[in-house]
Amino acid sequence: MHLLQLAVLLPFLGAIIVPIIYYYTKRLHPGYVALLFPVSAAAILISLRAAGQHISSMNWMPHIGLNLDFHLDGFAFLFTMLITVIGTLVIFYSISYLGRREALGHFYCYLLIFMGAMLGVVLSDNVIALYLFWELTSISSFLLISFWNHKSKSIQGALKSMLITVFGGLMLLGGLLSLVAITHTFSIREMIAMRSEITASPLFTVALLFILLAAFTKSAQFPFHIWLPDAMEAPTPVSAYLHSATMVKAGIYLVARFTPIFAVSSLWIYAVTFAGAITLFWASYNAVKQRDLKGVLAYSTISQLGLMMTLLGIGGISLHFGHDEIFYMSIVACVFHIFNHASFKGALFMVVGIIDHETGTRDLRKLSGLLHVMPLTFTAAAMGALSMAGVPPFNGFLSKEMFLTSMFDSSESALFNPFAVFLLLALVIIGSLFTFIYSIKLVKDIFFGQRQALPKEPHEAPLMFLASPFILISIVIITGLIPNILTPMIESASSAVLNKPIEHIHISHWHGINPALLTTLAIFIVGTLMVFAFDKWKKIYQLQPEHFTFNTLYQDALQYSERIPHSVNSKIIRSGSRLHVMLIFGTLILLTIAAFLMNPIDLGKWQLAEIRIHEVILVVIILIATYMVLIAKSRIFSIIMLSAIGYSVGLFFVFFNAPDIALTQLTIETISTALFLMCFFHLPKLTLYGETAKFKISNAVVAILSGLAVIVISLVAYGHRFYPSINEYYIKNVYELAAGKNMVNVILVDFRGFDTLFESSVLGIAGIGIYTLIKLRYRKDDEHEETKK
Repeated sequence: MHLLQLAVLLPFLGAIIVPIIYYYTKRLHPGYVALLFPVSAAAILISLRAAGQHISSMNWMPHIGLNLDFHLDGFAFLFTMLITVIGTLVIFYSISYLGRREALGHFYCYLLIFMGAMLGVVLSDNVIALYLFWELTSISSFLLISFWNHKSKSIQGALKSMLITVFGGLMLLGGLLSLVAITHTFSIREMIAMRSEITASPLFTVALLFILLAAFTKSAQFPFHIWLPDAMEAPTPVSAYLHSATMVKAGIYLVARFTPIFAVSSLWIYAVTFAGAITLFWASYNAVKQRDLKGVLAYSTISQLGLMMTLLGIGGISLHFGHDEIFYMSIVACVFHIFNHASFKGALFMVVGIIDHETGTRDLRKLSGLLHVMPLTFTAAAMGALSMAGVPPFNGFLSKEMFLTSMFDSSESALFNPFAVFLLLALVIIGSLFTFIYSIKLVKDIFFGQRQALPKEPHEAPLMFLASPFILISIVIITGLIPNILTPMIESASSAVLNKPIEHIHISHWHGINPALLTTLAIFIVGTLMVFAFDKWKKIYQLQPEHFTFNTLYQDALQYSERIPHSVNSKIIRSGSRLHVMLIFGTLILLTIAAFLMNPIDLGKWQLAEIRIHEVILVVIILIATYMVLIAKSRIFSIIMLSAIGYSVGLFFVFFNAPDIALTQLTIETISTALFLMCFFHLPKLTLYGETAKFKISNAVVAILSGLAVIVISLVAYGHRFYPSINEYYIKNVYELAAGKNMVNVILVDFRGFDTLFESSVLGIAGIGIYTLIKLRYRKDDEHEETKK
């Protein structure tokens, strides 16, 4: 096994080992054991990157194209460091956050599964493996979000995230399979090399739209953003991990990875750019009005994801025109902000968890004046919020300046008309203004003002609790003051995204007086005034009708999707088995008619064997018995006539030299007749149903048309034999391959063994169901007797 595969496998091994160790050693906190796995994975990845080992491959299911092909380029390495390093800090933080009464074994199992799935997403070069790991992130995040399953909001939030992201996963599968159909390869690197063939394919637009839908749902882009705020019902370590460094950035990763293929399309650039800009504006605007601390951070995460998506859209312009323009700096800015956002947002989530843990609430209406009782927490919160607001000298300021510069540079592109440029600038500037407002307001509302009564007496958190957020804050400060320490990693990651080398990147705080700097100063001034005058303008949030939201639309859609099928299903069930049979045969008739309308009936070439007198007699018997079933006045007589039909068919098998099939037919006919006689004897008389003329005519029409459909299909199929019969294969191989002389038995047991196994399984399941119903009936009778006593 290659070390790159081992790095992905380690978290999955941890997901098995940690719960087992915790089960047998309750005294040892499982978090300490869980720490070993992300640390080991990070060490392996760093050593591989230093040694220049980038590729590994292992056959898994080659017949369907599913292999564990991993590729560690600069962009994947950036994400693996975020996943493993921040994952380590989150695990260490959770040791103090989660008490012993929690299901710790389950928690670390889910967390490590999610970590392994994310590593698989960012390292997979095989598109089927990418899809597999992508869906595994949705499943494991569902388990993490619903960890506190005694809370209904946790279950609802997990369900919403599951429904939306799994829908995106299905879109991803469609997009990836479209690319496979075009290129006949499962490798992303080979697909990028074949982008001219992909662009020329009629499936290009289909693949583009499907992959965008997958990315937008996973990265909570407008209007799919509604799942992320509800996902905040998860424990804070989960929120800090999923929504700062991992899950929500999977969509960003997907767009960046496929930008070299799709950026040649203006549809891709417009969709990515404006979806991101609208998301940035809408989420930052709504973040200001949130009353829950994690609600503010949820919408702030959405707005920051919109910022990254916008940068990817603008950066794609450099590939659209086939040569490097100034727009490649947008990709550099996006890569830099991915790192910066993970550092300050992870720290802020942890700070919010500390505040909630030490005060007993996250309600901003109750939190105020905590500066003097929680000074260390204030320090971490202030630095993280200032970085998020884009205030120097923190790292968020650097990437935000690069972002604004890229937006102003978009006016120089021939791809955007003046109105598009104006709309884009308006969205990002207003979104950046509200970003500054909610960042500053967050710190102001929590730590300043008059302290109020809280559920718990607030106090500073233990140093072990503060360690993880302060490590992240130190990264915020260091990369803000010495930004070029990250230049090699940023250059490598940006080169991997653009699929061409980028060198000599220099990041600094001062670029002279330019539109980006002037816009930043305006945002600082206007934003500060709006923070302190919030009570005077907050009424604008009342302009939006309370029930006219995307959450309301989602809930209504969910209710109708449950109510309508339930109503239809209830009506069908209450209508009886006749309607079910009519629907089945009606569908057969319609499909047959449609097929032969599109393709004229051609009976082809077929030969009939000589008709013998005893076969004619059997046909006459069958017809007479069938007619007698129709005119029968009792069920018993109908059953006897049906048996006559079945036994006659069995005789046909005897005449056609198929004794095994004849024996099976006669045996089944005997058993079914006996069972029918026992069951139907106790039913009411047939005349109680009151069959009308309309009832009989509809039955006759469906029966005749179904019979004709089957006859025509059978004759057409018999007259068009495109392949030789399989019976020759059985004749030649029955004895040699299966060492059997009875061909029918060998076919059923060996060649079609799975069919027989599944049939046996069905009988077993039916037996268990009958046994359960009988036990439930006896239990109900016993309970009834107890009630009487």
